[in-house]
Amino acid sequence: MLQAGEQGLVVLDQTPFYAESGGQVGDTGELINGEKRFIVADTQKQNDVFMHIGELESGELRVGDKIYAHVNEQRRQAIKLNHSATHLMHQALRTVLGEHVQQKGSLVDEEKLRFDFSHFQPLTARELRQIEDLVNDEIRMNLETRAELMSIEDARETGAMMLFGEKYGDTVRVLTIGSDSVELCGGTHVERAGDIGLFKIVMETGVAAGVRRIEAVTGEAALARFYQDEAKLDQLAQLVKAGRDDLVQKVEHLQQNQRKLEKELEQLKAKMASQAGGDLAAQAVEVHGLKVLAASLDGADIKTLRDTVDQLKNKLGQAAIVLATTQGDKVSIIAGVTKQETSKIRAGDLVNAVAQQCGGKGGGRPDMAQAGGNQPDKLPAALQSVAEWVENQLSA
Repeated sequence: MLQAGEQGLVVLDQTPFYAESGGQVGDTGELINGEKRFIVADTQKQNDVFMHIGELESGELRVGDKIYAHVNEQRRQAIKLNHSATHLMHQALRTVLGEHVQQKGSLVDEEKLRFDFSHFQPLTARELRQIEDLVNDEIRMNLETRAELMSIEDARETGAMMLFGEKYGDTVRVLTIGSDSVELCGGTHVERAGDIGLFKIVMETGVAAGVRRIEAVTGEAALARFYQDEAKLDQLAQLVKAGRDDLVQKVEHLQQNQRKLEKELEQLKAKMASQAGGDLAAQAVEVHGLKVLAASLDGADIKTLRDTVDQLKNKLGQAAIVLATTQGDKVSIIAGVTKQETSKIRAGDLVNAVAQQCGGKGGGRPDMAQAGGNQPDKLPAALQSVAEWVENQLSA
């Protein structure tokens, strides 16, 4: 017996609910009779027994009770569209990519369809467009869907696609959707291909060696995607102050300007690094004949730090240099050692001596190394310790 508020599963002598199978998720809905109301959150099947899984919202439910089963039809309809589109897309994939394409897995729910298939490389934009066009062509043709029960031998003679490794019974259900798609399937489907309305691929990616994945939407979800893309396009046009027809040209122009500004910025940073190098050189201290410099360079990026270290090495002659910068809670550190001194001091050891005090680590060549950290408050003390660290290394 189930009481209100309890979770459990209900088995009926007969049911309109579809249990999860073949990649299609199980139905949801409710089982009701008077005050008895059981909310079905999922439907699963085990040894041909359909299990309605959920929670009794009100009343009591006992073995032998009569109950009325109501499937969530709106959700079921959305799943139908996606499942039927999966069949059409499978055929389109084989048409565009070749007959080596085989289904490797699928997930069909009310929001989207996900389809894994065998293929050796990412799909091009042109291939994806061809697949979309083929599926939408079938949708517009609006041919009637046919489902037939037949022997497995007769099904093979029709050329129906079957999942490799799947175990089929003596009698199978052969489903024909559109003009070319013929597959074995026990799921729920549209009555006509046109019911799908619209098909749109939203993602293509790899999931394993030789296996690709496509996600797509149909019906209202595909239309919503279209409206979202339209809104984004309008927003982008407003941001760059261009009409739709001129949008690509305007973005290309902005990219050219950005590249020009980035080049000018790099030149400016190089000039600043040169000036900073001259100013910092005076801060170097001598340790056993070696010029040692450790300083923080505000506002610099990694490239600027590296360029400045190179300039300081040339300026100071025999030197060990550490330059660092902070951005938020991140610390970036570059250490450089002139080549003739790398037998005594390695840049990797030097940069780690500083980085470890700032909660980080790094590495690199004997004459140049890079590190990071996440404790910028420790950086001043870490830089002050460089001269002593160098002295200890040279003394040892």
